[in-house]
Amino acid sequence: MLRYFITYKPYEVLSQFTSQEDKKTLKDYFNVAQDIYPVGRLDYDSEGLLLLTNDKNINHRLLHPGFSHEREYWVQVDGNPTQQALQQIQNGVVITVDGKKYQTKKSIASLFEKEPNVPPRNPPIRFRKEIPAPWMKLILTEGKNRQVRKMTAAIGFPTVRLIRYRMEEIELNNLQPGDMVELSKKVIYKKLFHE
Repeated sequence: MLRYFITYKPYEVLSQFTSQEDKKTLKDYFNVAQDIYPVGRLDYDSEGLLLLTNDKNINHRLLHPGFSHEREYWVQVDGNPTQQALQQIQNGVVITVDGKKYQTKKSIASLFEKEPNVPPRNPPIRFRKEIPAPWMKLILTEGKNRQVRKMTAAIGFPTVRLIRYRMEEIELNNLQPGDMVELSKKVIYKKLFHE
């Protein structure tokens, strides 16, 4: 039977069910059948939306180079990005992917007017009174390795906290780190592929 779960992957958890490195994995938080696996990945030091399923078709479609889908990230950065810096990100910046220069695709970047309602991080980020740490919303249609972090670093504002909030029309909503919700195939396909 095909099953679909949306989860909030906590900070400092690997996007896999086993680890040789003594790091926390999805198994520490989510009790699912052995044939369930994550679609794509979120870095160990990132958190947020991660889809778990045993539907190989979803994995193939979402990760196929010819298919682009929106991913929305909420990014807390070190420093105060200017409109010019946001414009740079929107137009695409040069990052390094697999040792080669890569120009990112156009994206949408904006600053939150007030801090978004996000769960506290454990451990919390290190605050420094004299340096602001505003939140930015970044919407991409591609997902290179550590792309968001590389993009904010390229404009001079390193990422201090990174949450994937949305994939197409699937959102975290009120999920907390370690939460999991099962959705039907119909809902998942409608929200991801508009079918």
